[in-house]
Amino acid sequence: MKQYVVDELRYNDYEKIKKCLDENLGSSEIAGIYWLPIDEKILSEEQAKHIECKPFFFVIILEEKLISAELLVRTRCRMKCSCIDYATEKQRNWLIGYIDKLLNKYNISV
Repeated sequence: MKQYVVDELRYNDYEKIKKCLDENLGSSEIAGIYWLPIDEKILSEEQAKHIECKPFFFVIILEEKLISAELLVRTRCRMKCSCIDYATEKQRNWLIGYIDKLLNKYNISV
């Protein structure tokens, strides 16, 4: 799986990130897993056509020492579909920007 990973987090930083993700994305059925909705403006042509598969998400995984984001665009509606694919360059940059802004917001340097 392709991922964007930021490791060597301090526990204090982990707690800040967890609080922010809990407040903004809500917790999922599995602890440490968050579903980040993807901005509709950056969907691929295939994804935009798949109305029944929307919304699309990136999965963010938060552990005490790291935060990682899978670079796979997912839907919660289906396990397999032609719209589920690795992020485009624009989507990848948007995701990395999201994580980087989160780290900057709490002055977390890595």
